[in-house]
Amino acid sequence: MKMEKKNIDWGNLGFAYMPTTTRFVANYKDGAWDEGSLTTDATVNISECAGVLQYSQSCFEGLKAYTTEDGRIVCFRPDLNAARMADTCRRLEMPVFPEDKWVEAVKKVVAANSDYVPPYGSGATLYVRPFMFASGPVIGVSPAREYQFRIFCTPVGPYFKGGVRPLTIRVSDYDRAAPHGTGHIKAGLNYAMSLHAIVEAHEQGYDENMYLDAATRTNVEETGGANFIFVTKDRKVVTPKSGSILPSITRRSLMYVAKEYLGLEAEEREVPFEEVKEFAECGLCGTAAVISPVGKIVDHGKEICLPSGMTDMGPVTKKLYDTLTGIQMGSIKAPEGWICEIG
Repeated sequence: MKMEKKNIDWGNLGFAYMPTTTRFVANYKDGAWDEGSLTTDATVNISECAGVLQYSQSCFEGLKAYTTEDGRIVCFRPDLNAARMADTCRRLEMPVFPEDKWVEAVKKVVAANSDYVPPYGSGATLYVRPFMFASGPVIGVSPAREYQFRIFCTPVGPYFKGGVRPLTIRVSDYDRAAPHGTGHIKAGLNYAMSLHAIVEAHEQGYDENMYLDAATRTNVEETGGANFIFVTKDRKVVTPKSGSILPSITRRSLMYVAKEYLGLEAEEREVPFEEVKEFAECGLCGTAAVISPVGKIVDHGKEICLPSGMTDMGPVTKKLYDTLTGIQMGSIKAPEGWICEIG
């Protein structure tokens, strides 16, 4: 796929929306999805009584397209994003967009915007945002009958401007998700609920919130937009297990990398907050930054400082980061099926 790249200052891109030329749109009506098509129209026209506006029936995904070291354009495990959105739709009584067509639509959008895929080594990537919402009118509390599925993409810069800065986070007094609620799906309403808490955290000088389980407030769950990964003093990788944690594709990939590439012991289990002070390293993982190191956790004035320090990633976190980004960028051989080539 040899196309002239856009004249963009790739090295100075922020993590913000920049419209590209093409997106995908499909509509659900009378019990079926249409074929969908690419369009240059970035606007959405819906009824004032649309289900998304009245009762927040909406969901989304996030993934990236990269230029590899040898010049190919690829996406990372889009089949898992498609499966996760299908799970989300079922929970929200929204129609599932077929997973194979979902992946094909992602490939079409990335291919159509290939001149916006940043070059290898620029530190930038193409962020791809599939989303679905209830477009049909609803006034009684019930699922809508019409939906729209769309995919747009936007080039974004690295999550960390000027290198890695370990984060300082607080233990939140708010609950992120209820037991048997919607914490395990990528519903827009989950993120709306987290906005007040993150604004408050920022006003108090913290980068993020650590949410504990809502039932007992004793176990670590996640932040508003990322999963936790911990490293014990004997180099075991641990991630919290809970029915209300979003199943992060990055986290699952990192746990596989820890075991199969780095030969580390890795386990998913309940993590009591009392145990956090015993860990050597802590990171937040997700699509945007892969892993963001955490240097300090503050529990109502009591500080937990991770031994890996406040200046850089811990050694195990760094190996996990370097290995996974190497797989994504093509310098390290990927497991079967992880890399989806565009074109």
